[in-house]
Amino acid sequence: MAERSVRAKHRIPEDLPGGVPRDLPGGVELYHLRPDGGILLADREGHRELGPEREFLRFIDDGQFAHYLVGDAATSPERPSNATVKLGVVGPRSAFTPHAHGGEHFVLSLGHAACGLYDEARARVVDVPLVPGMLIRIPEMMPHSFANRADVPLTILAANTGYGIDHEDYAITAAEAERRAEVSVAGPGGRTAPAAGALTVPMALAGGARTDHRALAAALRDIERAQRVHGIAATTVRERLAARLRRMAAALEVPR
Repeated sequence: MAERSVRAKHRIPEDLPGGVPRDLPGGVELYHLRPDGGILLADREGHRELGPEREFLRFIDDGQFAHYLVGDAATSPERPSNATVKLGVVGPRSAFTPHAHGGEHFVLSLGHAACGLYDEARARVVDVPLVPGMLIRIPEMMPHSFANRADVPLTILAANTGYGIDHEDYAITAAEAERRAEVSVAGPGGRTAPAAGALTVPMALAGGARTDHRALAAALRDIERAQRVHGIAATTVRERLAARLRRMAAALEVPR
């Protein structure tokens, strides 16, 4: 399928709603599940519409297609995919404490949201607004926070690989990262090594096989400062009108 026109410099498509920033952090993927049935995928390299020609697999029958987010077509009891899928409800005009997950995750927003991400390559916080039907992939250990921009509760669908909410590495906050950095012990050759129970998954901020919790804490504090300075963005007039029209459309679909 032919690629649509993009901004020549930043390669983010003109038809993504919500004022998406022109330079997404590396590893972040943004999906727009359009009402016409199309799926648009954007990342740092550009954008494309998913279609049968490349990213889709045959889905049970001819003419039906699938695109895996977690796992793959060979997943089975002998080759399991370790992931959780859950519904979440975010309170009106609220945001989660900035954190990082031990595994990658996907979040589908069913309302007007925003995701603050720490872009390590540029050493800055990037805010990605989301509208209903947009799904974002956040790589493992990328510092971020998710916010509800609307005055009503926000429903999200979240899929995490590897960790449930009771696990100590599910959501590592700045305070927890600082605690882990403080309890680090000296390893061989005078290097610092995480204490027992510390996270040991790969992470861009670490630049190696073990997490640099001081760097992680600093990045999370940057997101916290951005939240304090800028607050939670409000929905626009166009978004509030669109939300009202969606409620009217939903009412029309209920049998009378």
